Amino acid sequence: MTDTKQAIIAGGCFWCTEAVFRDVIGVSEVESGYIGGTVSDPTYKQVCTGTTGHAEAIRVTFDPDVITLPEIYDVFLGTHDPTQLNRQGNDIGTQYRSAIFPLDDDQRSEANAAIERWNAEHPGEAVTTVEDATQWFPAEDYHQEYWEGEGKSNPYCLAVIPPKIMKLRKSFQDKVKS
Repeated sequence: MTDTKQAIIAGGCFWCTEAVFRDVIGVSEVESGYIGGTVSDPTYKQVCTGTTGHAEAIRVTFDPDVITLPEIYDVFLGTHDPTQLNRQGNDIGTQYRSAIFPLDDDQRSEANAAIERWNAEHPGEAVTTVEDATQWFPAEDYHQEYWEGEGKSNPYCLAVIPPKIMKLRKSFQDKVKS
């Protein structure tokens, strides 16, 4: 058995990104949290102001024998709109930026290669940033597994998450858990 690896990505609301990656083969854990800011141990309320510099992000734990890091990045770029600067739909602010936070030089190279692949295969240009992985702060407990809990009765989530999951199922059929 291979050791698991982790990747940290931010693609708008972490509820939405988490819901997508919980449905990806080889992914054993998805944790919502905050990264890339200047405030120690930020709260959701603080991050929502857009003044802490943090992104709403997820930390994905995966088995590289089942899904590779390049595939993780391809699914990430393919299930949100990486051409929107500091926003995803109606979620506006730097906390909703499209970003990859590599944990080492190999991840940084793979992140840049994934963005180049996406740009070569799609109209528009990804504004996804590749940023240093600063300290990771797990989000409050009520944000974890949000879609599986109260998210399915939240009108915002009902409007945003199902289309992302459908995009995953359509564009990455071989990467979806059965």
